[in-house]
Amino acid sequence: MEINSVSTLYFSPGGSTRAIARSVAGGFVSECRDIDFTSRADALAFGEKDLVILAAPVFGGRIPGVFAGFLNSVNGGGALAAVLAVYGNRDYDDALLELADAARARGFRVVAAGAFIARHSMVPEIAAGRPDSGDKEAAAAFSRALREKLESGDTSEPRIPGSRPYKEYGGVPLHPGANRARCVKCGKCARECPVGAIPEDAPYKTDAGRCITCMHCVFTCPNYARALNPVMLAAVRTKLKKACAERKLPETYL
Repeated sequence: MEINSVSTLYFSPGGSTRAIARSVAGGFVSECRDIDFTSRADALAFGEKDLVILAAPVFGGRIPGVFAGFLNSVNGGGALAAVLAVYGNRDYDDALLELADAARARGFRVVAAGAFIARHSMVPEIAAGRPDSGDKEAAAAFSRALREKLESGDTSEPRIPGSRPYKEYGGVPLHPGANRARCVKCGKCARECPVGAIPEDAPYKTDAGRCITCMHCVFTCPNYARALNPVMLAAVRTKLKKACAERKLPETYL
């Protein structure tokens, strides 16, 4: 099947989801249309001969609600979609199925799916250094297999694991705050927060009702002023280290 254009469309608070999406797209083109929902993209539309690499991080076994909201501004127009869920080495649960369902609801034809591993956003020593060379090779192999599938004219949807109704996600009870001694009120975190949880006039604060603990503000603060509460984080670390001890490998579906 002829592909007119290849695009990556992702929500990537820490950059890892973007890296995986680009690795997959690299099997088709050296340069592609790169759309980052982390900074709240405008309305988008695609056509039947477009291929979109649709990628989202996994929060508690689900895709972030904000990503599903971003998709409401997208018209798939019958475009082909490879959906990617990127998780922190625990499990992706129902996230990949949920992402495929969301893509289909917006008019995409889902032709491939993959679950990949990246450094855990809250506990960075979990899956540290990932996606690593092995993950990127798996992404490249997935891309090659997808290309062969499409060149053969096969646009069927694979069987994607997961359950409906999806696993319940109750959110995370801790949110990044700022060290006032380090915060210089540059406003970068407030401008880039994907859910508007940081007031521009008081960037050392966080609206817990809006914050989704995506950690984007922590990753982007130029003065390393933002972080999670260390006491609460220690409890989360203890719980996750056991659940995330075994190295998980990418899983792909064609």
